[in-house]
Amino acid sequence: MNARRFMIHSRTVRDGYASFDGDIYNHMVRVLRLSTGDSVQFADENGLVYYGVINQVAKEWVAVKISLTQTTSDDDCVAPLITICQALPKGDKVDLVLQKGTELGAHAFRLFGGRRSVARIHDGRQEGKLERWNRITSEAARQCGRNDVPVVSWRPDAMETAIDSDQEFRLILWEGERERSLKETLLAQAKPVSVAVVIGPEGGFDPQEVRHFTQHGFQPVSLGSRILRTETASIAILAIMQYTWGEI
Repeated sequence: MNARRFMIHSRTVRDGYASFDGDIYNHMVRVLRLSTGDSVQFADENGLVYYGVINQVAKEWVAVKISLTQTTSDDDCVAPLITICQALPKGDKVDLVLQKGTELGAHAFRLFGGRRSVARIHDGRQEGKLERWNRITSEAARQCGRNDVPVVSWRPDAMETAIDSDQEFRLILWEGERERSLKETLLAQAKPVSVAVVIGPEGGFDPQEVRHFTQHGFQPVSLGSRILRTETASIAILAIMQYTWGEI
C-alpha cells in the first residue's frame, strides 16, 4: 500500500520530526486510522516532499519521524503556471472552481469582484473567506496527490486584478469576441512559462472591464457559440490548456 500524502506547512517540520493536531491529526488518526509504524508522506508550500513513519500517537496530536526530504522534480510540472482570475460567482460555485481547478493543475486562483457579480464580500469577512478558500485548495491538493497547493487571493475589482498580473501569456474569455477563437490563439502560441486567464461572472463582463484588461496585455478570446457557465469555463480552460501544453 502506498504511503498516504498530506499537505502541510513547512513550520510543522523541525529537528527531523513533524507534529500535528487539528484537522491533519483528525484525518490521519480518526478517519484513516493510521497508527504507530505507518509510513506517510508530506508536501509543503515550498515544493519539498517529506517521507516518514508515525512514531507517536497521543490523544490530540501525532508525531512523525522524518527519514527523507526531497525537492519536487521539475518534471512534475511540465505545464505552464496557470493563474485563474475568476470573478466571484454566487453561492457555492466558487468551491467547485477551486476544488476542480486544483485537481486540474491550476497554479493559483485570483478571485475578484466583477461589476456584474451577484456575489459580494462584505467588509470584515474577507479574511474568513480566504481562510476557507485556501482550505479547499489544500484539501483538493492532498486528495489528488499534488506536491504543491494553489494559493487563493482576493482583489476587490477588475482593475487591481489586471494591474497585478504579470504572466507571460494573458487571456480574457469574452463572449463578445467575434474574431479571435481560443483554439486559434492557443495553436499559435508556443508553450509559455506562465499564463493568466480571466473569467467573468454570471452576468458577463462590463465593457469597461474588458477594455481595462486589454490595456494590460490580455487578449480577448471566444470559446465558440456556446455560452458556458462561469464555473464551467474555469474547468474547461484548465483542461484545454493542460491538454495543449502539459499534463493531460
